[in-house]
Amino acid sequence: MNLPPYSLFPELSNGRLRLRAVTSADLESLMEISFYDAKPAKSIAEAAQMQQQIDYDYAAGNSIHWCMEELSTQRLVGTCGYYRGFDNNSGELGCVLRPAFYGRGYMTEAMKLAIGFGFQTIGLQKITAITSPHNENAIRLLKRLQFQQIALLAGDELMFGLSTPEH
Repeated sequence: MNLPPYSLFPELSNGRLRLRAVTSADLESLMEISFYDAKPAKSIAEAAQMQQQIDYDYAAGNSIHWCMEELSTQRLVGTCGYYRGFDNNSGELGCVLRPAFYGRGYMTEAMKLAIGFGFQTIGLQKITAITSPHNENAIRLLKRLQFQQIALLAGDELMFGLSTPEH
């Protein structure tokens, strides 16, 4: 597997959306969706601390976290990435979209870019995603991307999985 960190932070693009590194200048725009271990940031300072931990996790080879930038306007629409390590050739993919950008296809596009990166660059054999059973939009997104429900976790969270075609 080709795990982070990389000599250059990977940027991914599909012509409409770019996944790139989060910078300190991005924190105010991303404040409303800043989370670490499912805890939301309550201030810009807390969001900055969370981003420091995310950066540390990346440097340790345990994650990669992108902000999602709309190319035509350079507005930040959300974040996505792999979290919690890459044990057993697997990665957990997560994403958060700013509410102002719901329903425009950005999450589908970002997830496709991140899935391709996970399988082709990192060398993952399986990608998982976890969501609440009440998050119908996330469940529809995962199913649209060919994820299959594989487990019901403690707290009633649903785990979905996607494997490379040969696994």
